[in-house]
Amino acid sequence: MIQKLLIANRGEIAVRIIRACREMGIETVAVYSEADKESLHAQLADEAICIGPGPSSESYLNMERIMSAAMLSGADAIHPGFGFLSENGKFAALCEKCGITFVGPDAAVMENLGNKQTARNTMASAGVPVIPGTDHPVLDAERGRADALEIGYPVIIKAALGGGGKGMRTAWNPQEFHLAFLTAQKEAQMAFGDGTMYIEHYVEHPRHIEFQILADSFGNVIHLGERDCSIQRNHQKMIEESPSKALSDSLRERMGEAAVKAAKAAHYVNAGTIEFLLEKNGHFYFMEMNTRIQVEHPVTEWVTGIDLVKEQIRIASGESLEIKQEDVKLLGHAIECRINAENPKKHFRPCPGTITELHLPGGKGIRVDTDIYPGYTIPPYYDSMIAKLIVHGKNREEAVAKMQSALGEVIIEGIDTNVDYQFEIVNEARYKSGDFDIGFLEMQERDS
Repeated sequence: MIQKLLIANRGEIAVRIIRACREMGIETVAVYSEADKESLHAQLADEAICIGPGPSSESYLNMERIMSAAMLSGADAIHPGFGFLSENGKFAALCEKCGITFVGPDAAVMENLGNKQTARNTMASAGVPVIPGTDHPVLDAERGRADALEIGYPVIIKAALGGGGKGMRTAWNPQEFHLAFLTAQKEAQMAFGDGTMYIEHYVEHPRHIEFQILADSFGNVIHLGERDCSIQRNHQKMIEESPSKALSDSLRERMGEAAVKAAKAAHYVNAGTIEFLLEKNGHFYFMEMNTRIQVEHPVTEWVTGIDLVKEQIRIASGESLEIKQEDVKLLGHAIECRINAENPKKHFRPCPGTITELHLPGGKGIRVDTDIYPGYTIPPYYDSMIAKLIVHGKNREEAVAKMQSALGEVIIEGIDTNVDYQFEIVNEARYKSGDFDIGFLEMQERDS
């Protein structure tokens, strides 16, 4: 078993990992930037090491400084959390080279799955349904235009590397393609340092359904059911829930089997997520695989009773899965809302600053994952998410009502947040009915 774990991350996910380690008797090492000196994760860990100035390029993305902290502290493992270096194959390889356990898949698997084109080809070869698209890198607009005509419009142009909705544009006809391609490619180059693109058919009005998988190094792979992540803005998720109202038991079984098949085809080990697009007719297509713990993992934990971070650590320690597929039962319904320091009325402008007053809800079936506290100053350098509010009910109706109540209790003064915006969403009739797709928020904003 891992004895001492360094968390190469910050914020609520670092706090989440520290708490899991405490329960497992594992010592923890936090790394923090100068801007995060007063952060909760740096205070809760057994040790804390400063790794540089506030900008992430000089701290949380600096592999050498993180590895130096690991060697200095004597940590025998590193958990990358999500974001930052969590899906960076070079970082995973550096851990392997230094004899430090990386809590995640090995570098080669991560590199293959991190390239969307390679991942898509792997899944197609394994018989996992994929969206019609290019099976080769696309580097220029003219080649892309020819590919798009063969695939059929509308098409979506995506960065081969990266995620988070960056480097992605839709072209509805040949006239729109050139500008859409150049815009997406430029954004991809700026965000990921790589302008390689791929093109696929744009599936209209789908739901975004992802399956959580666990895989050990002995060839055992299981899925833990699905999460519906269709409430998203600009391809970034805002509300997630499990299970999905769109899935019947038979469809869940088919999609779960495809997710397991995808993980086995990739020779995957640890926790991961297979993401699908689901059409209303029940057809589903592989979209990508995330090789890390997900922001929305708490909803799966609540409906299955399985601690995903602990499972990650056990797998990385070389243990085999004790859970079999028949042991996985989905009980009740869970919903997560991401609370961001941003102003929805000003184009979702980030709002760093000092929290002057704070009240977070509690009670049966309510969980808050966060690192904020009264007097804490949110730095301007990082993602705007400051908390995750998760609820659990005996069914979806109860969970929605509980989320409405919980959001109504949240008080965060001193900064702007999206709490009121989230409250409006969960009170909207279409959301409450469960009849929505990934275009839900776009339609809401257009109609408002």
